[in-house]
Amino acid sequence: MTSSEPGSGDVKKSEGSLLSGFLTSAFSIFETYSESSAPEKKAGHSKSNGWAASLKRVVTAGSMRRILDRVLGPSRTGIISSTSDIWLLGVCYKISQEESTSDVADSNGLVAFNQDFSSRILITYRKGFDTIGDSKFTSDVGWGCMLRSSQMLIAQALLFHRLGRSWRKSSQKPFDLKYLEILHLFGDAEASPFSIHNLLQAGKAYGLAAGSWVSPYAMCRTWESLARCKRKEISLNCQPLPMAVYVVSGDEEGEQGGAPVVCIEDVSKHCFEISKGDADWMPILLLVPLVLGLEKVNPRFIPSLRVTFSFPQSLGIMGGKPGASTYIVGVQEDCAFYLDPHDVQPVVIVNRDDLEVDTSSYHCDVVRHIQLNSIDPSLAIGFYCQDKDDFDDFCSRASKLADESDGAPLFTVTQTHKKPVNHGDVLDDTSGVREDDSLGVVPINDSEGNTHEDDWLLL
Repeated sequence: MTSSEPGSGDVKKSEGSLLSGFLTSAFSIFETYSESSAPEKKAGHSKSNGWAASLKRVVTAGSMRRILDRVLGPSRTGIISSTSDIWLLGVCYKISQEESTSDVADSNGLVAFNQDFSSRILITYRKGFDTIGDSKFTSDVGWGCMLRSSQMLIAQALLFHRLGRSWRKSSQKPFDLKYLEILHLFGDAEASPFSIHNLLQAGKAYGLAAGSWVSPYAMCRTWESLARCKRKEISLNCQPLPMAVYVVSGDEEGEQGGAPVVCIEDVSKHCFEISKGDADWMPILLLVPLVLGLEKVNPRFIPSLRVTFSFPQSLGIMGGKPGASTYIVGVQEDCAFYLDPHDVQPVVIVNRDDLEVDTSSYHCDVVRHIQLNSIDPSLAIGFYCQDKDDFDDFCSRASKLADESDGAPLFTVTQTHKKPVNHGDVLDDTSGVREDDSLGVVPINDSEGNTHEDDWLLL
């Protein structure tokens, strides 16, 4: 998925809309037939089932990527020929002149980068899981990319928390138990705490539903809600997400009244509440949903976006092209490297007791990249702070970044709010959503089966 050629934006946007309508209608048809359907079928149903099965084989065989490449632009792979530093989730890889023009296998900096990149957890579309709730969906093909992108970001937070940023996936079995436990959390079944099933359940207040696309903002709120639910069910010491989740909102005039604000006092109170008074601080996951333009990212934000990947606390970005969310993990100049959830793979059961399980489908050796100025302006940035000192360092870096943003900060940092803000009010209110939450999700079809584009360019 690369930037559009000059003058082709409107055409590609139109083509993308037509493709979305076709694909989602098709997926809606074949996904209504679960694998447990009764064997008795009428003649008409058999014909429909045959068509649906044929379409499903085409999609799962890899044609979906070719269709996406045709409409959105082919994926660019590999490292660009440049001596510029590569920043991957807070780690810098320096590339020498010799390395930029030589084979990757002979380049120390590039080898280290590739080992790091391929150790990041990839979570893609899956097929063949148990039906989601009351729906007939046994796959998230065509609509679950934002959910998968968010799962990847949270998985990286857990890797950092449990195994450290320097961890690399071993090529030898048996695997590390902590690593397998993390993968188990994201399995495609209700028994896995962070499965697509549980995410959709937790995000109902924000309009999440099987078969619908969702915005980065609604996805951030959904993780906040899911973490809250798990805290009520499980003791603090046994939490699958052993950290506070804090969604960085807008200023005191409202969530869309200006750049999001990291309020130090508010974050401190939130940590104290989550620990139930047992600690003044705890590890914290910061999620920053942003809308950085209308149809494309305002160029003024690009330098700041690039710098965030140099933060040691960086978890990357949930973002990509409209209708095609990815997980962006690194940058080199104006080029962004990402993990792509759009490959369709069979469900893999990762049991914590099976140290010999095949986890290859959770990693990728193909380095894809996209120009930063071609990503969708609706995105979310993640940061993980392991302790108070780490958070203070983050705030220092974020304040400096805002000061150097030439009046266009991604977000700002303040010690206190001008008006009292009780973050717990947001956490405890599950009865509905605020007015701006209506932007959280875009249904695939209306009652007549037509598709529409939302003014807020959702992923």
